Amino acid sequence: MTSAPEPLARLSMSLPASLFRKLDMMVEERRLPSRSQLIAELIRHALAAHEAYTRPEETLAGTITVIYRGDRGRVRHQLAQTQAQYLKEVISSQHVFLQDDQSLEVLLVQGAAVRLKDLSDALRRVRGVHQLELVTTTALLPPLYEQDGSEGEPDGAVK
Repeated sequence: MTSAPEPLARLSMSLPASLFRKLDMMVEERRLPSRSQLIAELIRHALAAHEAYTRPEETLAGTITVIYRGDRGRVRHQLAQTQAQYLKEVISSQHVFLQDDQSLEVLLVQGAAVRLKDLSDALRRVRGVHQLELVTTTALLPPLYEQDGSEGEPDGAVK
Protein backbone atom coordinates (compact mmCIF):
# COMPACT_ATOMS: atom_id res chain seq x y z
CA MET A 1 0.00 0.00 0.00
CA THR A 2 1.64 3.22 -1.18
CA SER A 3 0.59 6.73 -0.32
CA ALA A 4 0.09 9.49 -2.87
CA PRO A 5 3.17 11.56 -3.60
CA GLU A 6 3.47 14.67 -1.48
CA PRO A 7 2.98 17.94 -3.38
CA LEU A 8 6.21 19.75 -4.17
CA ALA A 9 7.17 23.28 -3.16
CA ARG A 10 9.87 25.34 -4.89
CA LEU A 11 12.94 26.74 -3.15
CA SER A 12 15.29 29.26 -4.65
CA MET A 13 18.67 29.79 -3.04
CA SER A 14 22.00 31.46 -3.65
CA LEU A 15 25.29 29.77 -2.86
CA PRO A 16 28.94 30.73 -3.21
CA ALA A 17 30.17 29.51 -6.62
CA SER A 18 32.67 27.06 -5.10
CA LEU A 19 29.98 25.45 -2.93
CA PHE A 20 27.64 25.24 -5.93
CA ARG A 21 30.36 23.44 -7.97
CA LYS A 22 30.94 20.98 -5.11
CA LEU A 23 27.22 20.34 -4.88
CA ASP A 24 27.03 19.61 -8.62
CA MET A 25 30.06 17.31 -8.35
CA MET A 26 28.36 15.43 -5.53
CA VAL A 27 25.17 15.04 -7.59
CA GLU A 28 27.22 13.75 -10.53
CA GLU A 29 29.38 11.38 -8.44
CA ARG A 30 26.28 9.87 -6.80
CA ARG A 31 24.56 9.74 -10.19
CA LEU A 32 21.48 11.45 -8.79
CA PRO A 33 18.86 12.75 -11.20
CA SER A 34 18.90 16.29 -9.77
CA ARG A 35 20.29 18.72 -7.21
CA SER A 36 16.86 18.74 -5.62
CA GLN A 37 17.13 15.08 -4.63
CA LEU A 38 20.50 15.65 -2.95
CA ILE A 39 19.36 18.82 -1.18
CA ALA A 40 16.21 17.07 0.08
CA GLU A 41 18.38 14.25 1.51
CA LEU A 42 20.70 16.73 3.22
CA ILE A 43 17.72 18.61 4.67
CA ARG A 44 16.18 15.35 5.98
CA HIS A 45 19.47 14.55 7.77
CA ALA A 46 19.60 18.06 9.25
CA LEU A 47 15.95 17.88 10.37
CA ALA A 48 16.50 14.52 12.10
CA ALA A 49 19.56 15.91 13.91
CA HIS A 50 17.60 19.05 14.83
CA GLU A 51 14.71 16.93 16.14
CA ALA A 52 17.10 14.91 18.31
CA TYR A 53 18.64 18.12 19.66
CA THR A 54 15.51 20.18 20.28
CA ARG A 55 13.06 17.43 21.28
CA PRO A 56 14.96 14.93 23.41
CA GLU A 57 11.81 12.96 24.28
CA GLU A 58 10.81 12.56 20.61
CA THR A 59 10.90 8.94 19.43
CA LEU A 60 13.38 8.37 16.60
CA ALA A 61 14.60 5.31 14.71
CA GLY A 62 18.07 4.83 13.32
CA THR A 63 21.36 3.02 13.40
CA ILE A 64 24.48 3.14 15.51
CA THR A 65 27.59 2.06 13.62
CA VAL A 66 30.57 1.04 15.76
CA ILE A 67 34.07 0.17 14.59
CA TYR A 68 36.41 -1.25 17.19
CA ARG A 69 39.62 -3.22 17.57
CA GLY A 70 41.70 -4.75 20.29
CA ASP A 71 40.77 -7.66 22.51
CA ARG A 72 37.62 -8.51 20.58
CA GLY A 73 36.22 -10.75 23.30
CA ARG A 74 36.55 -8.08 25.97
CA VAL A 75 35.26 -5.27 23.76
CA ARG A 76 32.33 -7.34 22.42
CA HIS A 77 31.42 -8.32 25.98
CA GLN A 78 31.45 -4.70 27.17
CA LEU A 79 29.42 -3.59 24.13
CA ALA A 80 26.88 -6.36 24.82
CA GLN A 81 26.66 -5.38 28.50
CA THR A 82 26.03 -1.77 27.51
CA GLN A 83 23.37 -2.78 24.99
CA ALA A 84 21.66 -4.88 27.66
CA GLN A 85 21.06 -1.68 29.63
CA TYR A 86 19.09 -0.36 26.62
CA LEU A 87 16.98 -3.41 25.71
CA LYS A 88 13.94 -1.31 24.79
CA GLU A 89 15.99 0.80 22.38
CA VAL A 90 18.15 -1.85 20.66
CA ILE A 91 16.00 -3.69 18.12
CA SER A 92 18.79 -5.80 16.60
CA SER A 93 22.50 -5.85 15.91
CA GLN A 94 24.79 -7.22 13.22
CA HIS A 95 28.49 -7.92 13.69
CA VAL A 96 31.22 -8.67 11.16
CA PHE A 97 34.98 -9.09 11.43
CA LEU A 98 37.05 -6.66 9.38
CA GLN A 99 40.67 -6.76 8.30
CA ASP A 100 43.50 -5.65 10.57
CA ASP A 101 41.93 -6.97 13.78
CA GLN A 102 38.92 -4.66 13.50
CA SER A 103 35.22 -5.34 13.92
CA LEU A 104 32.11 -3.57 12.67
CA GLU A 105 28.83 -3.65 14.54
CA VAL A 106 25.60 -2.00 13.41
CA LEU A 107 22.69 -1.58 15.80
CA LEU A 108 19.13 -0.91 14.69
CA VAL A 109 17.66 1.36 17.36
CA GLN A 110 14.45 3.17 18.19
CA GLY A 111 13.51 5.25 21.20
CA ALA A 112 13.57 8.68 22.76
CA ALA A 113 16.30 10.82 21.21
CA VAL A 114 17.90 11.35 24.61
CA ARG A 115 18.07 7.58 25.24
CA LEU A 116 19.66 6.97 21.83
CA LYS A 117 22.24 9.67 22.54
CA ASP A 118 22.92 8.17 25.99
CA LEU A 119 23.36 4.71 24.41
CA SER A 120 25.76 6.12 21.80
CA ASP A 121 27.77 7.92 24.48
CA ALA A 122 27.94 4.77 26.64
CA LEU A 123 29.15 2.66 23.69
CA ARG A 124 31.69 5.34 22.75
CA ARG A 125 33.22 5.08 26.24
CA VAL A 126 34.09 1.39 25.76
CA ARG A 127 37.86 1.15 25.42
CA GLY A 128 38.72 -0.10 21.94
CA VAL A 129 35.90 1.72 20.13
CA HIS A 130 37.53 3.74 17.33
CA GLN A 131 34.55 5.14 15.49
CA LEU A 132 30.89 5.49 16.34
CA GLU A 133 28.10 7.23 14.49
CA LEU A 134 24.43 7.58 15.37
CA VAL A 135 22.17 8.26 12.39
CA THR A 136 18.52 8.95 13.13
CA THR A 137 15.33 9.53 11.22
CA THR A 138 11.93 10.77 12.28
CA ALA A 139 10.31 7.87 10.39
CA LEU A 140 9.57 5.05 12.83
CA LEU A 141 9.46 1.27 12.74
CA PRO A 142 5.97 -0.23 12.92
CA PRO A 143 4.97 -1.06 16.52
CA LEU A 144 6.62 -4.25 17.70
CA TYR A 145 3.94 -4.79 20.34
CA GLU A 146 0.71 -3.18 21.42
CA GLN A 147 0.97 -0.39 23.96
CA ASP A 148 -1.28 -2.21 26.45
CA GLY A 149 1.45 -4.81 26.89
CA SER A 150 -0.07 -7.70 24.95
CA GLU A 151 2.72 -8.90 22.70
CA GLY A 152 2.55 -10.78 19.44
CA GLU A 153 -1.14 -10.29 18.72
CA PRO A 154 -1.89 -8.52 15.46
CA ASP A 155 -4.43 -5.70 15.38
CA GLY A 156 -7.93 -7.10 15.63
CA ALA A 157 -6.85 -10.42 17.15
CA VAL A 158 -9.12 -11.93 19.74
CA LYS A 159 -7.52 -12.26 23.16
